[in-house]
Amino acid sequence: MRRASMHRRTFVAALGASAVWPRAGGAQAAIPVIGVLNLVARKPMERFLVELRKGLVETGFEEGRNLAIEYRFADGDQSRLLALAADLVRRQVAVIVAGGGPATALAAKAQTSTIPIVFTAVADPLGGLVATFNRPGGNATGISVLSTELDPKRLELLCEAVRAAAVVGVLANPHRPDAEAQLAGVRATAATLNRQIVVFKASNAAEIDAAFAALGDRGVGGLVVLADPYFTSRREQIVSLAARYRVPAIYQWREFAEAGGLMSYGPSLPDAYRQAGVYTGRILKGEKPAELPVLQPTKFELVINVKTAKALGVVVTEAMLSRADEVIE
Repeated sequence: MRRASMHRRTFVAALGASAVWPRAGGAQAAIPVIGVLNLVARKPMERFLVELRKGLVETGFEEGRNLAIEYRFADGDQSRLLALAADLVRRQVAVIVAGGGPATALAAKAQTSTIPIVFTAVADPLGGLVATFNRPGGNATGISVLSTELDPKRLELLCEAVRAAAVVGVLANPHRPDAEAQLAGVRATAATLNRQIVVFKASNAAEIDAAFAALGDRGVGGLVVLADPYFTSRREQIVSLAARYRVPAIYQWREFAEAGGLMSYGPSLPDAYRQAGVYTGRILKGEKPAELPVLQPTKFELVINVKTAKALGVVVTEAMLSRADEVIE
C-alpha cells in the first residue's frame, strides 16, 4: 500500500477529478480521484481507512488500479478543516469522503454545493448536512452513528458495573459542535440515577492529561468518555491514563476496550467506514447523494474487558457479562 500511495502521488499531483493512469501497452485512461478529509491524524485512523478502501473495492474501485485518493488530515485542529476542504475542491475531486464527525462534513459542505460528499460517523446529519434521512437532498449523504444519543446509555452501563460510584466524571470535547447536547443528555440521565456529574473538558493531549490528573481531587469513581472523533484518535493515551489513575471508564467504540479500556458500547466504526466506501463507489458509478438515504446502525456492541476489570477491582456481574457481545479475557 505504501508503494501504491507513492505511485499515486507521482502521477496524480494536482490533476483534479480524473487522472491519467498508465495502462498496459502504453494506453492511458482517465480514472476518478476522490478526496478523503478527516479531522484527526492519519495514523490512528488507518485501520478505518482500510475498511473504507474495502467498501470501494466492493463496488469495483481499487486505489492504485482504477482509483486515486487524495488524503487530507487536520491532525485534530478543527480550524484547518475549511482550508483542507477548499484544497480538495480546487482539485475538483469527484467525491469528498468526510470523516471524524460533523465538523469535517460541515467544512466540506461550506466549500462546495456541487461535489458529492459522503460523511461517516456523524451523530446528527440533520444539523445542516441533509434535509431528511430518507431523501437527503443536496450534495451530501452518508452514515450516522447515533453517538450523542448513546452517551446516556453508556452512563447507565457504567453505573451498573461500578455501583459504588456516587460521583461520575465526564470527559467532553468543548469544540465538538453538539457538545452541549451531549452533556444535557448525560446530566438528565445522571439525575434519574442519583449520580453527581463532574465535567472535564479537553480538546488536546495536554488537556486530556490534566483532566485525568484532576479526577482524584473531585472524588470521581467512574468516567464516561463522551463520543468524539478526537478522543478516538487519542484512545491509547486515554486508556493508558485510565489505567494509571485506576478509574473505571466506558467508551464509544470497541477499539478502546481492545486497547485495554474497561468497557465500550456503540456501533461498529470500521463498518461505518466500509459503508462510506460503498456509498462513494455507488456515487462514482452515477448515483446521486440526494437520493441515497443516510444509513443508521442496526446493531450496538457491548464489549467488556474482564482483565481490566480485575486490575481495577471492578466486579462485573454475570448478568452483565451475559449481555456482552464480547468479553475480552
